[in-house]
Amino acid sequence: MTDTARAARTYGAFLFDMDGTIINSLAAAERVWGRWALRHGLELESFLPTMHGKRGIDTISALNLPGIDPVAEAAEILRGEIEDVEGVVAIEGAADFLASLPQERWAIVTSAPADLARARLAAAGLPQPSIMVTAEDVLVGKPDPQCYLRGAERVGVDPSDVLVFEDVMAGVAAGEAAGADVMVVTATHRHPLETEYPTLSDYRCIRAGIGPDRRLSIRRCD
Repeated sequence: MTDTARAARTYGAFLFDMDGTIINSLAAAERVWGRWALRHGLELESFLPTMHGKRGIDTISALNLPGIDPVAEAAEILRGEIEDVEGVVAIEGAADFLASLPQERWAIVTSAPADLARARLAAAGLPQPSIMVTAEDVLVGKPDPQCYLRGAERVGVDPSDVLVFEDVMAGVAAGEAAGADVMVVTATHRHPLETEYPTLSDYRCIRAGIGPDRRLSIRRCD
């Protein structure tokens, strides 16, 4: 589907990843994960890009570090992330864009645990959604589509009737595998992300169209 065709399409709901998509928590996350990685002898430049967009336990388990309990280590990192929200801010325009949406027509689908998600949303000054899918709600994290399938179920629409907002490939792959359309948010990207999907630098350049049937669309600002 072309960018023009996608912009003309209407959806039953919007599903948003959180970190890097509606909030910028990059510095806080990398402070906490960086300290952990150094303790375990990991090289930061190669490790840090791999931990974004995935559940902490999945990131740690994939490393196969000897003598490491992924559950305990993920719990330690979670405590650190909840305590350190300095510099967590909303992506430009995100607060107004989310506030314009019908409450029952959008949800957050994040790899973060619920306590961390709520702490970061509060720090960024964003609304707490009435519908949210977090790390505790799935057995397998992104790029598995389970999270977005669950998100679509909770907002009461078919996954093919959803527009997913994502920022990293693990999340893009999860949305695509769920059968949803995808919009890539590039606000926190340090390097260009090669993608066939339409992109947004932030939310200042778009507004939500809401039809009489409460269906949603994306409208580019003039």
